[in-house]
Amino acid sequence: MDVLLNEEEEMLRKATREFFESECPPKLVRAMETDDLGYPPDLWRKTAEMGFIGLALPKQYGGEGASLLTLGLLLEAVGRAVAPLPLHSTLVAALTIADAGDRQQCQRILPQVSSGNLIMTWAVTERDPRLNPEDVATTAKAEGDHYVISGSKLFVENFNASDQCLVACRTAPGSVVGEGISLFIVDTKSPGVSHVLLPTLGGEKQSRVVFDRVKVPKANLVGGLNKGWPIVERMLERATALICAQIVGASRKAMEMAIDFSKKRIVFGRPLGSFQANQHLCADMVIWVDGTEMLTFEALWRLSEGLPATKEVSTAKAVCNERCQMVLRNANHIHGGIAQIKEFDLNLWFRRASAWMMRFGTTFEHRKIIAKAVLAA
Repeated sequence: MDVLLNEEEEMLRKATREFFESECPPKLVRAMETDDLGYPPDLWRKTAEMGFIGLALPKQYGGEGASLLTLGLLLEAVGRAVAPLPLHSTLVAALTIADAGDRQQCQRILPQVSSGNLIMTWAVTERDPRLNPEDVATTAKAEGDHYVISGSKLFVENFNASDQCLVACRTAPGSVVGEGISLFIVDTKSPGVSHVLLPTLGGEKQSRVVFDRVKVPKANLVGGLNKGWPIVERMLERATALICAQIVGASRKAMEMAIDFSKKRIVFGRPLGSFQANQHLCADMVIWVDGTEMLTFEALWRLSEGLPATKEVSTAKAVCNERCQMVLRNANHIHGGIAQIKEFDLNLWFRRASAWMMRFGTTFEHRKIIAKAVLAA
């Protein structure tokens, strides 16, 4: 992997940063924390018009056909601006349809996503947050031309704003781990679907969703009956790598805010950055952000190339969970007590990035995956 961006990638990074810096000020992010919808439709429309939503979707369905590595640059810019958009949830679901859906499903959904006219999400987690197939208890039973889904899901991102949701269901008991899981496209406005918004650290919209005998056409089955878990695993790997890109973007912005503050803040007649203790904090932040960015883009590159990436994705997430959290804490230390005030900009970045770190597995869970991979080699 060439870790240096080429000219086209540099241009995309510059364009996405400038777009979100111009269109998504912190004032807008804060307003969306208390907004019923949770995102500004005008900004979503502009994002679609820029071609960002369809960036990594296939060209035959209205996208640009870019790689996941390129998409990571977009998500990094989203994280840098902590932009309140349902982009991550929509693209994770849409890329799964592009990867495993049939031609009719792709034709029906992906052009709508690319144009910004369809918002998506996905639902796997239930009572156990560890995203294991054996913990999927929501059932889907065949009845005539439909499947009937019953059960509940937790922490479903942007469900309140979504039109379609990918739902992992149990369609057979499964004697082997991962067997008996199927994936369905569910219209969020279907009779029997209800949701309750959950309080969140970052102010994002997450829901507990209940499916009470929800009828889903058999044509909405993605990837074959009882063959859904490998699709879900690939979806979760993409989701994890892309959330790492957002974390890196937010952490780098927090680092830059702290370094800039160190240059301007005068303490005892000297800039704060002239003190050695402060210099060490700044140096650590640079090392940690650069390191997590490299690991994240290695994972995205391997996913883009169709190479095994489980270990690389877990490595990126484990390091992001630990080191990016330290970057945010160092930034808070440098700013002092004001960083703990909710109205201060840095607090917004701290809360949002910290919430992202809590998703898709703890450091300990990902260490277990890494250990299993290296010891089996």
